Amino acid sequence: MIRRSHIAVVERNAWWRGDFEVEPYEAGWALEAIGFLHVLETEGESPGIDLRVQISSDGIHWADHGAALRGSLDPGVHFVSVAHFGSWLRVVGCTTGGLKVIFSWDLK
Repeated sequence: MIRRSHIAVVERNAWWRGDFEVEPYEAGWALEAIGFLHVLETEGESPGIDLRVQISSDGIHWADHGAALRGSLDPGVHFVSVAHFGSWLRVVGCTTGGLKVIFSWDLK
């Protein structure tokens, strides 16, 4: 069997300042997901992030998965891996300073 893969860009050139929440993405067919965070620009001194992956069976009620990305971020690509999730994925969190980002799910 040939595995399917899909890349879903859910944020493009968005500024994250303070609290953020991305649109939920339905991915129940996938066995694994990697969330790629491409930091394009930063503002403020040592901008940081507390990003949490959340999962849901219905896209309405959410629970923290445990996968997270925390700390100071420089421009570049960062990622978080997720396995054993329900039908829906999203990321939520907060930033110190500002981050201009592209966020995408790589699903297989």
